[in-house]
Order: sequence, then C-alpha cells, then structure tokens
Amino acid sequence: MTKAELVEEVARAAELNKRDAEVIVETVFDSIIGALHKGEKVELRGFGSFRTRERGPRRGRNPKTGEPVDVPAKRVPYFKPGKELKEYFTETPAVAEGAVAPASAGTQPSGGASEAASEAASSPAVEGASIHSPSEGSGGESSSGGSTL
Repeated sequence: MTKAELVEEVARAAELNKRDAEVIVETVFDSIIGALHKGEKVELRGFGSFRTRERGPRRGRNPKTGEPVDVPAKRVPYFKPGKELKEYFTETPAVAEGAVAPASAGTQPSGGASEAASEAASSPAVEGASIHSPSEGSGGESSSGGSTL
C-alpha cells in the first residue's frame, strides 16, 4: 500500500475529502517522526511501537573499491509489531475460516481438489479479509517515556 492509497482509504473510511485525509495522514507521520527524533517511543496499541536504536561505529568496505571505510555511529528507526499484529499473521486466514488446508509438498490430493481450491479462492472471507481492530487495553508494553496514539 502506498501513501496515496492510504490517504484514499482514510478519506473513504472517514467520509472526508482527499485533501483533509492527506492532512490527517501527514500529521500522524510527522508526529511519529518528531517523537522519534526527540528519542521518544511511539506506541500504537494493537499495532506496534516505533523506537530508535543506536548503532555503534564500525569498519565497513566500499563495495566498489573494496577499500575499508569507517562508518560512524548513528540512530536508526525500528518498528516492533504488537501482539495482536503478530497473532494476525501467525494464523492462516483460510484455515481459521474452516477451509481446506493446503496439501503437503510432494503429495497429490484426491479428485476434486481443484474444485475445493476454486471455492476457497472465491470465498468472501478471503476476498474481503481485513485486519480486525483489537480490544483496547489488552496487554502490551508500558507507555512510559513515549507517545501512545
């Protein structure tokens, strides 16, 4: 998903025009960047947290010449997915909905497999899959020293 697609989705979901949705998306991004720049942690419950990590100085190599180069210490942004986001990707949506699980490699399923595969591909659960919004206040990390949105 691109930033433009995100703006369109926000505009559609919030029933706003694209200009207002773009202001909202830009404000959220600017807020996250500003907090990270100050060294704060940004925590979005149910989604994840943004932090910065310190990378120490190291000795690298110029890939073109192979010459050794000193790489200075720096701070880099880091995203840690939340519990609910991790759980969403550990479950297979088709299996969770009761559809037929894929066959193991090297084995051929009995007749009618193509019919089951086409049914699974056309099921509304697969086409309209969306991320479910988690309940507020379930687990997570403490929000001390950071921003919670």
